[in-house]
Amino acid sequence: MKKRNLLGVCLVFAVLIGVVAGGSFLKGQIQTPPVVPAELTSYRDVVKQVLPAVVSIERRFKPLAHNKTSRAPQVPEMQGFFKQFSGNQVPEELRKFFDELPQQMPEAPRQHGFGSGFLIDPKGVIVTNHHVVAGADEVLVELRDGRKFVSKDIHGDAKTDLAIVRIESKETLPFLKFGDSSAMEIGDRVLAVGAPFGLTGTVTCGIVSAKGRNIHLNMYEDFLQTDAAINPGNSGGPLVNLNGEVIGVNSAIKSRSGGSQGVGLAIASNLARNVSEKLLKDGMVHRGYLGVSIKDLSPEVASRLGVENQQGVLAAKVFAGSPAAKAGMKDGDILVSLDGKSVASGRDLQNIVAVLPLHRPVNVVVLRDGQRKELKATIEEQPSAFGSTGEPSNGEPKSERSTELDNLGVEIEELTPESAKEFGYKANTQGVVVSQVQPDSPAAEAGLRRGMLLVKVDEKRVADIASVREAFTKAKTDKGVLLQVRSSEGGTDYLMLKSPTVGEKK
Repeated sequence: MKKRNLLGVCLVFAVLIGVVAGGSFLKGQIQTPPVVPAELTSYRDVVKQVLPAVVSIERRFKPLAHNKTSRAPQVPEMQGFFKQFSGNQVPEELRKFFDELPQQMPEAPRQHGFGSGFLIDPKGVIVTNHHVVAGADEVLVELRDGRKFVSKDIHGDAKTDLAIVRIESKETLPFLKFGDSSAMEIGDRVLAVGAPFGLTGTVTCGIVSAKGRNIHLNMYEDFLQTDAAINPGNSGGPLVNLNGEVIGVNSAIKSRSGGSQGVGLAIASNLARNVSEKLLKDGMVHRGYLGVSIKDLSPEVASRLGVENQQGVLAAKVFAGSPAAKAGMKDGDILVSLDGKSVASGRDLQNIVAVLPLHRPVNVVVLRDGQRKELKATIEEQPSAFGSTGEPSNGEPKSERSTELDNLGVEIEELTPESAKEFGYKANTQGVVVSQVQPDSPAAEAGLRRGMLLVKVDEKRVADIASVREAFTKAKTDKGVLLQVRSSEGGTDYLMLKSPTVGEKK
């Protein structure tokens, strides 16, 4: 009996020791839950801070004249309709239909468009997208509390798709501050605020999905990507962090349906702040201009041209009379640095040039035929039409005068005055032109296109078919053949052409 009592006491004592030691004796039954950060259960405080400063914007246009027959103007609504097609490729039948609509009709009602914006100043400065207010004679701004203002004080920058609108108020207005978009990280939570489909005061939540997106929608871009729902009408509204700071301007969506599919794009606040300050000061954005069409180099081409650490971009075309041309730059130069700053990509160069002081000489370092050259260029103001023209279309004229390069899927011919005109060159242009490229061939994969003029093969200048064949014979085909080509528009490019017999070791 005493033994049983003693055994019971020992058992209880052992259990107590196990509990005190962390519950190892009854693991799974008596266990302290892990400490985790408290989850944010509501965004109400941020929303209450942000919503009063978010506005809806209705753009208005003058009535259309009706006394003459003319093509229907492509007002911003129609332009927005066209933009929904991938790459702006509108079916020709549809475009022709709208282009040929007659204007013989009674005076048309005032045209309207709708978007969002947000106040950045208590005196009434609003930031929005350029496409929200583009072409408007005036805009109607409505605040969250129902107050309405009409304004004609509108300034925009199409190259970044940003704009400001000023309204006059006798009272101090609620406003938002710009945050630092560069401080945001992928995974940070954000809120998108605006008026999707005209539903004012709508708030959606998500995270920063990616940074530094460049989708070639605008000339100058720095997009934050988010999965917060963004729909038509959200354009111009703020993307805010959980401190209520604007870290982006909602601008676009990538969508197959026209509605949100979790890929929203907002112009980074650091870019928006810079542009809005310039619009406030001057009513427009003054940017530097070098005057060169640029193209990034592939690692293979950069290595073959002797470009160290892949630092440099190809000057595909130097525009006549431009600062680059006056400095002595030529088509085919590799631009390595500008004003002491290394250039690793076309985007780098674009951003460097845009902020350089005007009318001040800067150092330009280029590689030409493997030789380093230092030039001086005086930056001028960027022409207003720069970057707004589309790529020239390439015709497909037929030609029977051609010679095929073995196994490469490309035919070439020597230019005559007649064929030069046919391919878009001046009548006195001489050389060897690409007359045909087979689909899915090594030539097509390299980027060769009909109408390209061969300038050099493995850095050896070529002038006729014989010199092309000789250069290909001497080229080290196991590493590919470096081609320098020129287009009829004057642009220069480098391409790497590999023989189909060349492959990696298995």
